[in-house]
Amino acid sequence: MHHWRRDVVELAALFTAVAVADGVANLIGHGPDGPALLVVSAVLLAATAGFHTWWARRHGHAPPADDTGTRPASEARSAGPAEQPGTAADEPAGAAALWRMRTTVRDEPGSLAALCAALAGQRVDILSLQTHPLADGTVDEFLLRAPGGLEAAAITRAVALAGGVSTWIERADAHDLVDAPTRVLGLAARTALDAAELPLALRQLLGRCTIRSLPGKPVGGGRGPRPVPVEGVLEDTVMRLRAPEGGVLTVERPYLPFTPTEFARARALVELDNRLGPRVPRGEDVLTLPAGHDITVRRADTGDLEAARAMHERCSPRTLGLRYHGPVGDADRYLNHLLSPRFGRTLAAQTASGRIVGLGHLLWDGDETEVALLIEDDWQQRGIGAELLRRLVAMAEEARCASVYAVTQASNTGMVAAMRGLGLPLDYQIEEGTLVITARLDATRSVSSHDAGTARTRLT
Repeated sequence: MHHWRRDVVELAALFTAVAVADGVANLIGHGPDGPALLVVSAVLLAATAGFHTWWARRHGHAPPADDTGTRPASEARSAGPAEQPGTAADEPAGAAALWRMRTTVRDEPGSLAALCAALAGQRVDILSLQTHPLADGTVDEFLLRAPGGLEAAAITRAVALAGGVSTWIERADAHDLVDAPTRVLGLAARTALDAAELPLALRQLLGRCTIRSLPGKPVGGGRGPRPVPVEGVLEDTVMRLRAPEGGVLTVERPYLPFTPTEFARARALVELDNRLGPRVPRGEDVLTLPAGHDITVRRADTGDLEAARAMHERCSPRTLGLRYHGPVGDADRYLNHLLSPRFGRTLAAQTASGRIVGLGHLLWDGDETEVALLIEDDWQQRGIGAELLRRLVAMAEEARCASVYAVTQASNTGMVAAMRGLGLPLDYQIEEGTLVITARLDATRSVSSHDAGTARTRLT
């Protein structure tokens, strides 16, 4: 309204000036010195207009005497378009979501700029950016902070209009705020301390993927996996790397091809693991049981194979049957696999004399990690199983697993009681006489993806 009134006043002033000028010209022009007076008047008007323009340019933008030249903090505005309904301007302070996004653009000047402009148009803030060069393009990986009400489909639609293809997006969390070099160094340090960390490190390095560790000599004989060269093999969505014990480590991500940069990082991490050889943290905790006996809980590996076989010999067929759900005579064949840090973590409970009387296994199986217990008959119902299970679940939580599950039988009252004693939400499922109890560690974790959806990580 203010601008409309000003325009009307200026237009009326213009017409008035034209009318006055016409009257003066007619009056002066018919006099004896009329033409000379008109020329002098024009010169004076031009000089006045020039002086006014110079003065306005010099002093028109000077701040008032009481102005410091800066805006108050409350009036500060971020760059970008004006606020629209449903954008971050209408949301409460701090309402934002973190996203991890990856898209492929043409390798030409301006392609990344167009992508950033499209994200800015959605009021999306780019927190970090990594580029993965390809032969015919570039894969750009972003960590984004977007308005809480902005959906993944809106982000990917804007990216597609800006030239991005094969776009993938999922929700991120505070762990993703760490920059890539720091994260890689942290994963390398964890792998150097514990061989069981390698599958978890690869998973955190590469995102949601399927990891399979195939031994060089399968259980029960037979031919081993196809050998791979020292430098490994990259085949689009699958990479194969040589394991230190002669086997093959296969990493597969069907929804998103691996880039040469990711392959080089994974190969370096596996090479570090190969050079360091077998290693397990040697920390020990001494626990006093209610009956007064002292039990030591520690990590175990394949070096404890003979002690574990000796414990098998002291266990009754019923105890072994409840644990392995198969022929009791084949139980010893599983131990080398179960004790290997390639497939998970094992805790051993041993007496003061060094005899192992209990084993607890945490087997990597993606977000639904399996837990299993075996307690020697003479040491059952003394709290050893509950203590081992509690520690295994703590390890799973540290590894950011969503849940743990135990496969047992309804008649295994000790395992059922131990799972209930965790105090976690439990799900029960019975299939052909087998009871599967799942404890949910993080019921709020949700993942969104675009194009090909999400993939479950599985280590077998």
